[in-house]
Order: sequence, then structure tokens, then C-alpha cells
Amino acid sequence: MLKNYEGLELSTQIVIEEALRRDAEVEVLDWDDNFIRLKKGMRVEYVKQATKTSADSYIVPLIMENKELTKLILKEHHINVPKSITVNRTDEALEEYLNLKSKDIVIKPKSANFGDGVSIVKGLKSKKDYIKSIEEALSYSNYVLIEEFIPGKEYRFLVIADEVVAVMHRVPANVTGDGTHNIKELVNEKNKDPRRGKGHITPLEKIELGSVEKNNLASQMKDVYYLPEEDEIVYLRENSNISTGGDSIDFTDDICEDYKIIAQKAAKAVGAKICGVDMIIQDVKAKPDTNNHSIIELNFNPVLYPHNFPYKGQNRHVEKKVLDLLGF
Repeated sequence: MLKNYEGLELSTQIVIEEALRRDAEVEVLDWDDNFIRLKKGMRVEYVKQATKTSADSYIVPLIMENKELTKLILKEHHINVPKSITVNRTDEALEEYLNLKSKDIVIKPKSANFGDGVSIVKGLKSKKDYIKSIEEALSYSNYVLIEEFIPGKEYRFLVIADEVVAVMHRVPANVTGDGTHNIKELVNEKNKDPRRGKGHITPLEKIELGSVEKNNLASQMKDVYYLPEEDEIVYLRENSNISTGGDSIDFTDDICEDYKIIAQKAAKAVGAKICGVDMIIQDVKAKPDTNNHSIIELNFNPVLYPHNFPYKGQNRHVEKKVLDLLGF
């Protein structure tokens, strides 16, 4: 926590700390919106939520918040993206059910962030669960993408000023068994980590045991009272967002450079100077080909703090790159 700025999101706090270190004047214009003004000499910059800046034109976030449009542009640049269809009604989604039955799919809102409304369905077999996931996604957007599920691990590439400044592997919310405690007790213990909190003001978010987590456990024939064996890892969610209790593992130095080039190319394709590129990769050491990786999303407001305070790994000081980009 940065003294006098504790109420702001952690990403905004680390930008402020670096701005002050560079002798810039900092003014918080809206605490709830994490909106700040930076001044140094004749230079003035407005920054919202740490990564919304004048470096990106207005159209850039509009492109990236539209997942269908983003995929179209990336495909035009010969970048791998998942195959998908778009629907805007449950009856329209039902028409596709037989074509999707038994397949692994991802159902997501056309426009949403932080993993809101996203469902991963393995081996689709329940029409009821399918419609429930469609309705959940429709509660966040008027249109829903039904995508093929891409196997592999998810990595976030942070691109700033055409450079990949950090890469992290995001692991879904999980616990590791000790042979003594049940899942509920293990979650309570893991949440005692002082790095975990709520509202993006700490490096990690507390793990919840809500309906999503309980349903995911049920699909594994488990519940919160299940006693994992020693070193047994139990995943509580399918999505790997840090905002839903996931763990951040720094991979900046451990990934094939060719994937960084792809992430840079993706950001340039939509004209973004600050961009979070979410990529599924089967093997980070293997060179990319047409089958072993895919970009599943671009983010116009990528969080900074997981790269500075990862669950495992080193601080990448990514806020320095933001301030460099803004000319401070």
C-alpha cells in the first residue's frame, strides 16, 4: 500500500509511486474511478485505471472490447484465433446444440472483462447447463460467442509501446492438498496470505467458494468437504482470471521469443500501445505453428500489479514502461 493512496487500485498506486519518484505532480481526480492527473513542467497526462491513457486513440479500446471484431482483425493478420459462432438469443443458441454436443466449448459475452459471464464446458452433454451458460453470458452482453475450446495453458503478455514487457501464466483458483484438511479449510488457509484481498487493491484476490466453484467441484465428483491427498491439486474454477482467485506465475524469461513476437503483432494489428494479449500455448518451449497456440482475447485495460507482485516470480516494474510511454 502506498501511503495516502491506499483506497486506489494497486495498479494505479504503483503508477503513482513511480510518477512521484520521477518528480511528477500527482492529483487524484476521481478516487472511485482511479482517475489521476500527472504533471511535470509543461507536460500533463490523464490516466484512468493505470493503463487507459492518451497513448491509445479512442477507437482502440472499442475494437478490443468487441471480441468478435478483434478476432476478425487478428485473422486478417494471419494470427491464430479460436473458431466461433455468434448468437443473441437462447433459441438461436439451441439451434447449434446438436452441432456442439460432446465438444469442448467456451461461452463468453461479446463485450465483457475480468472473465465475467464466461463458461468453459467440457464434452457438452447437458442442454440445461448449455442454456444456463448462454443466459449467463447474455446477462453481460447482447451477443454471445460460442468458441471452440483451445487446449493448453493460458498466458498474459503485457505489451507496452510495441514491446512485451512481461509475461505471466495465470493458474485458475486452486488448492493443494496436505492429506489432513478439506477443500474449505485449505481455501481458508490460502486466503490468509496477506497478498490476497478484495477489489484489486492487493496483488492477489481471495478465493471464493460460491456457486461457480461448487459447481466446478461437483463436475469433479467433489465438494467443499472433500479431503485432497497430499500434493493433490484441486482446481476450483475453469477460468484463470486473477480477479477470481487465480495465481500469477512470472514466465517472462521462460517462454519462446516467437510467442512474444506474435503478441507484439497482435497489439499492432489493433493499433494498441498498451495491451494485454491472452494466449493459449501448449508448450512454451516449442516454436509456434498453426496448431499449438491461439490468442483468445485482447484486453484494452490490462492490470499491471500481477506482473509486479506475482504469486511466483520477480517484479517486472512494468509501471516504468507506462511512464516512459507517457514521456515522464
